[in-house]
Amino acid sequence: MNILALDTSTEYCSTAVWRDGALFERDVHAGQRHSELLLGMIDEVLAESGVTVAGLDAIAYGSGPGTFTGLRIGCGVAQGLAYAADRPTVGVGTLLALATGSGATRVVCCLDARMQQVYYAAYVYESLAWRAAHEPALYAPALVPDIAGEGWTGCGSGFIAYRDVLTQRYGNQLSRIVPDAHPRARDIAELAVAAYRNGEATAADDAMPWYIRDKVALKTDERTT
Repeated sequence: MNILALDTSTEYCSTAVWRDGALFERDVHAGQRHSELLLGMIDEVLAESGVTVAGLDAIAYGSGPGTFTGLRIGCGVAQGLAYAADRPTVGVGTLLALATGSGATRVVCCLDARMQQVYYAAYVYESLAWRAAHEPALYAPALVPDIAGEGWTGCGSGFIAYRDVLTQRYGNQLSRIVPDAHPRARDIAELAVAAYRNGEATAADDAMPWYIRDKVALKTDERTT
């Protein structure tokens, strides 16, 4: 199976090709240069893997949550490539990709959503699959949900922006924090392989970002309260 995966949901730009279990990837801190870098990075991983666009089974993308502009870029490029090659797409949640890349089995995922909020989810890996203890949602850092037991790993940029609040919220339930972790295309590719095999791929027409938040900026009166 050959899967091209990409993620532009954060300040990182990430691409990967899964070729029958072998992974080829590029992952760079892009800032706001995703649109400049993404197509070139895709060309690089395809060339390195020896897979052509026509030889792909599907194209996977980080569907969200994440930055609005980044999600639109990633979804749009995946959709365009899928149209051109007549291939399906697989949208993969960025928080689930974050959990997959953590190397842990009990993971609290927090991405900085700005506006004093975090994109949050908690996952447990059991019976060779991920189960959501808390589905992805938007929270104020002090109001993230309770988790059961100890031995959790906290990961993502939310632990950079709101580390004190989140560690106070969970105390010794967190055994490790990886604040610089970000969703990576290699983990999206791995999750997309399973989704494809489960019949969860969709037509390019149906590819879309998953924003969670329905607005991108505070009003003037909201910024002063």
